[in-house]
Amino acid sequence: MTVTEPEKTTPTTSPTTPWTRELADDRGPQGHLRLSLADVLTLSNAVCGFAAIYCITTAVLVPHLTDGSSGEGVRQGAASAVMFILLGSLFDLFDGVVARKLRSSGMGAELDNLSDLISFGLAPAYFVVVWGLVGGGDDHLLPVMVSAVAVLLAGVMRLARFSITTMRDGMFEGMPIPFAALTVLSVVLLQLPFVITLVAVVAVAYLMVSRVEYPKPTGRLAIATAAWGTVNIGCLVSWALRAPGAERLLVTGCALQVTLAAALPVCAAYRKVRTRGLRRG
Repeated sequence: MTVTEPEKTTPTTSPTTPWTRELADDRGPQGHLRLSLADVLTLSNAVCGFAAIYCITTAVLVPHLTDGSSGEGVRQGAASAVMFILLGSLFDLFDGVVARKLRSSGMGAELDNLSDLISFGLAPAYFVVVWGLVGGGDDHLLPVMVSAVAVLLAGVMRLARFSITTMRDGMFEGMPIPFAALTVLSVVLLQLPFVITLVAVVAVAYLMVSRVEYPKPTGRLAIATAAWGTVNIGCLVSWALRAPGAERLLVTGCALQVTLAAALPVCAAYRKVRTRGLRRG
């Protein structure tokens, strides 16, 4: 079957809108969109997601499939993968800050969603699958695949809903996907019983598409979020290098992440009940 290119027509004059003016301003001399500093940070997030998938494949999955090994390389590969996802979350945090302070291109929002899908949707879902293969074998493959697909699809739906939903200032609807990705990784790294891990992973996927409101990381909260990510990266580096006390630091960081993920919906429900009570009073 031959596919012919549509006949080109001369464009007619169309009304100028603020969006088209902004898009036109961001086009270079060849008609291509120029990348802003915020876009570079966003693309760095996507690179981190790819690097995480690469690390978990080459250092964990391939050795397991070839010779069944699960030694030091697996430990360092898993730590590197999680560290890249943490680094991607920092890029995701700062690209929004830079975009507000400076300016992003007309495709900044689309780049952000696509990068988030790689780093915080695909990478953690893949991490869950590899964990199931290495730790549980073929016997647990089906429930592991279901939970991993739940994380991936919830991330896709979360990002799609975010693009079309207008929330009140300072709030997100549903667990933000970077926070959800870090929670999934923390659950897996805690090495809880198999069933508990799967239930927790599916619960995180549900929270992503729920109506629970989460505060946006701006101002002091953004600084605290960045500091939290930096501390987590430090713990993972220490864990991978077998520094003294690194195992305890890793478990503490993961436990705090999971505890925070569980506490935020409870706090949100409490605020909602309290607000309704004040209105009735």
